[in-house]
Amino acid sequence: MQIKSVINKLKSSPFFIQSINTIILRIIGVITLFGFTLFLTHNYSPIIIGQYDFIRTFLLVVGSLCLLGTDQSILYFAGIINGNGNNKDLIKVYYDKITLVFFTSLVPFIVLLLIGEERVSNFFNDMLIYSLIIKTSAVLFFYCVTILNTETFRALNKIYTAELFRNTFKYLSVIIGAIYLFYTHQEQYLVDVFLLGFIILAFISFFLIFLFFKKLENNNHLKSVVISHKEIVVKSFPMAVSGMAFFLLMSFDIMFLKKYFGNEQVAYYSTAIKLMTILSLVIISVNITASTKIAEFHASNNIIELKKTVKNTSRLIFIFTFPTAIIISVFSNSILAIFGAGYNIASNALIILMLGQAVCSLFGSAPIYLNMTGRQKTFQNILIIAVIINFITNSLLVPKYGMIGASISFVISLFFWNIITALIIYKRDRVNILFS
Repeated sequence: MQIKSVINKLKSSPFFIQSINTIILRIIGVITLFGFTLFLTHNYSPIIIGQYDFIRTFLLVVGSLCLLGTDQSILYFAGIINGNGNNKDLIKVYYDKITLVFFTSLVPFIVLLLIGEERVSNFFNDMLIYSLIIKTSAVLFFYCVTILNTETFRALNKIYTAELFRNTFKYLSVIIGAIYLFYTHQEQYLVDVFLLGFIILAFISFFLIFLFFKKLENNNHLKSVVISHKEIVVKSFPMAVSGMAFFLLMSFDIMFLKKYFGNEQVAYYSTAIKLMTILSLVIISVNITASTKIAEFHASNNIIELKKTVKNTSRLIFIFTFPTAIIISVFSNSILAIFGAGYNIASNALIILMLGQAVCSLFGSAPIYLNMTGRQKTFQNILIIAVIINFITNSLLVPKYGMIGASISFVISLFFWNIITALIIYKRDRVNILFS
C-alpha cells in the first residue's frame, strides 16, 4: 500500500512525467543497443567485437578527460542562469566550453605519438591496437562536441532531443555501417564506421544548437550572470575528474581482461556490462532530469523544494531499478544465451553486477547531488579514492578470477563511493538521499 501511495503522489508531479518520458526514450535506446549487440554477436567474431568494445571504452575514458567536465557543468551553469540571470548568458558559456574542448582534445593524440607504436603494442600484446587508438584519438574532438551538445540540449530544456541523441542517433551510423560491412565481408572496419558516426553527429548537433540559441529569449530586465573562463574551469574540472573516474570504474576491468585474457573475454564480459546499463540508464535518466532543479533550488536556497526533488528522485530510481535487477539476475543464463554460444560464461559476473546496482539504487541522487550543489571537488576526491580501490582490486582479482574478479572489483568501488557520498550529504545538508 505504501508503494502504491508513493506512485500516486509521483504521478501528479511534472518531474515524474518528464522522468517517465525520458526513461521511455532511453528504453528505445536500450532496445536499439541490444538489437545491435545481438546482430554483432551472431554475425561478427568475438575478436572483432572485443576490439570494438575496447575502443568504445577507450573513447569513454579519454573523452571524459578531454571534456573537462564541461558536459556536466553546462547543467550546473544552466541552473544558476535559470534562477538568476539572462538566458542568453548560456550562449557565451557554451562557446567558451567548445574552445576549451578543442585544445584538450589535441593532447591525447600528441601524447600517443610521443609514446610510440612499439610501447603501446607491447603493453596490450596486440600489434593492431596502436592504429585503432590513434584513429580514435583523431576523432576525440568530434566525440566530445557530440557529448557536450547532448547535455546542452538538456540545459536548453530540449529533453527529448537530448535523449534521442544520447540513446538512439549515436547508434544509427554504426548499425547501418555494420550491416553494410557484414554483407560486403569487410567486418574489420567496424571501429572505423563507429568513429565516423561521431563526426556526423557533431556537425548535426552543432547546427541544432545554433538554431536553438537563435530562439533564446533575451531577458533584458534581468542582470546578466557573469561567468568567467576561470569559473568555468574551476567548476568543470572536478566534474571532469569525477566523470573520468566513473568511466575508469567501468574500464579497468575491460583493460585487465584484454591484457590477461584477450578480446574474446572482453566481448563476453562487455555483454554483461551492457545488460547492467539497463539499470544505469534508469538511474542516469532520473538524475539528469533532476540535476538542473537541484542546482536551481540549492542556488536559491529553496530547501523545501530541494528535499522534495531529492526524495522523488530516490523513490523513482528504486521503483524502476530494483525489480529489473532481480529479474535479470534470476534469468541471467537464459538472457545471455540469446547473444550466442559461449556468452553465458559471463552469467556469474552479470549476477554480481546486477545485485550491486540493485543495492546502489537505494542511494538515489548520489551521482549528481554534490556536483549540482557546488561540492564538485568533494565528489571528485571520493571518486578518485574509488578508482584507486577499483584499480587495486582489479589488478589482484582479474588475473586469478577473470570476469568474476572484474565484477567484484566494480561492485566494491560502487558501494564505497555511494555510501561515502550519502554520509557526506546528510552530514553537511541534513538531506537524506536514500529511498524511503
